[in-house]
Amino acid sequence: MRVYRNTEALPLFQHAVLTIGTFDGVHTGHQQVITQMKKEAAQIGGETVIITFDPHPRTVIDAASGIRLINTTEEKKELLSLKGIDNLVIIPFTENFARLTAEEYISEFLIRYVHPHTIIIGYDHHFGKGRTGNYDLLKKFSGSYHYVLKEIPAHVLDSISVSSTRIREAIAVGDMETANILLGYTFFFSGTVIEGNKLGRAIGYPTANLEIKDSFKLIPGDAVYAVDVISDDAPDYLLKGMMNIGYRPTLGGSKRIIEVNIFDFDRLIYGHTLKIFVKRFLRNEQRFSGLEELKEQLGEDRRRAGEM
Repeated sequence: MRVYRNTEALPLFQHAVLTIGTFDGVHTGHQQVITQMKKEAAQIGGETVIITFDPHPRTVIDAASGIRLINTTEEKKELLSLKGIDNLVIIPFTENFARLTAEEYISEFLIRYVHPHTIIIGYDHHFGKGRTGNYDLLKKFSGSYHYVLKEIPAHVLDSISVSSTRIREAIAVGDMETANILLGYTFFFSGTVIEGNKLGRAIGYPTANLEIKDSFKLIPGDAVYAVDVISDDAPDYLLKGMMNIGYRPTLGGSKRIIEVNIFDFDRLIYGHTLKIFVKRFLRNEQRFSGLEELKEQLGEDRRRAGEM
């Protein structure tokens, strides 16, 4: 997949089959649109082009919304590449870009830079200043600019909208079974290993404490989870582990942390990046009477996580 961030450097696409969206999650609903794009492109000997935005438009237009995203831009790139998209165009979403009128959006952006053969879009897609642009406006200009306009079926759009909301809600409360079914893959995130207080090592369960650099990334709710782990220094090896997210009430913690115990692993990896695949909820975070009771529970957590 070719990735472009500079509209001025875009090539002349061959019969571009284009769609536009945030594609947050690249979930099963989005995957239906991708399948439709690929079919259309195959029929006309064209190539697929997805336009998305960085940062997410809501972080610019409605910064107070507090939105958390299923995917970072890098994760989205990875997922779309796996789905066989030919070209991904990432537009810097700025206040200037948001001020384009709907007509300018079509003529000075879509036509000038992408020259689409086919645009696949939903009836509820809005664009341009004040979100005044829509499917009908694209239809109006299709003859003048010589592109084919195709509508994403309403039931697919409903699926996308419902799934995105349900996935975010499920991840937020730790319901990874629901989230992963709707995503069509195991939810994942990445973090940098930082130093902790090393108490886990003292009780036989050393942990890698993680720092998440993208403040908009959605992280699962406070709980203990079964996870798979990939370290950036050994990207071909999938390791089993368990993860705790929360405040460690047994230890009187006051700061939310993310810590991962990787099974049968004893390398020092401070500064490395871990990719965490969150497979299953194990239990809620809880306060224990002391370290011995905590250690006993961790043994049970490890047994259950090792079975997944």
